[in-house]
Amino acid sequence: MLLIVRHGQTQANADGLILGRADPPLTDLGRRQAAALARALPAPARVVSSPLRRAQETASAFGGPVETDDRWIELDYGQMDGTPAASIGDDLWARWRADPDFAPPGGESLRALGTRVRAGCDELAGEAAERDIVVVSHVSPIKAAVAWVLGVGDEVGWKLFVEDAAVCRIGIGPFGPVLTAFNERHPPPG
Repeated sequence: MLLIVRHGQTQANADGLILGRADPPLTDLGRRQAAALARALPAPARVVSSPLRRAQETASAFGGPVETDDRWIELDYGQMDGTPAASIGDDLWARWRADPDFAPPGGESLRALGTRVRAGCDELAGEAAERDIVVVSHVSPIKAAVAWVLGVGDEVGWKLFVEDAAVCRIGIGPFGPVLTAFNERHPPPG
């Protein structure tokens, strides 16, 4: 099973900011979310993580070695990184939604992100058919992994919402990958 996990909460997430390559730590709630994930999920044979601090902190909650794989890093939002999502103009959102090759100023396109995430998924699929692998990542790479499973284009990401500390379960069977759960939550106690 391939268990793709979104990192726990950061202050930027709580504040509704676009968070790409900026590298804030988890909040106290984010650390509790990471601990809850580690308790709820099966002990993985392998943990892979984005290089960003919030993903690394979440991955470390599983208690074993963490492999860093740059393919799982968040989309590069370029000049939009750190800005309130509500401040992005309707024209820019419309252009971005209409064209998977569009990249925000100084950033990365959804198609480029999809290409690198699909390569990461392909590399892990054989092993995930035999044992549990946890990948700790971010909103956009998780959406790209779902597109990989479903065999659809990267534009499907606009139709998905990924919660903080949510789990996407991908089974690998004789006919390929199957999405078995999306946005699975394991909230911390109290």
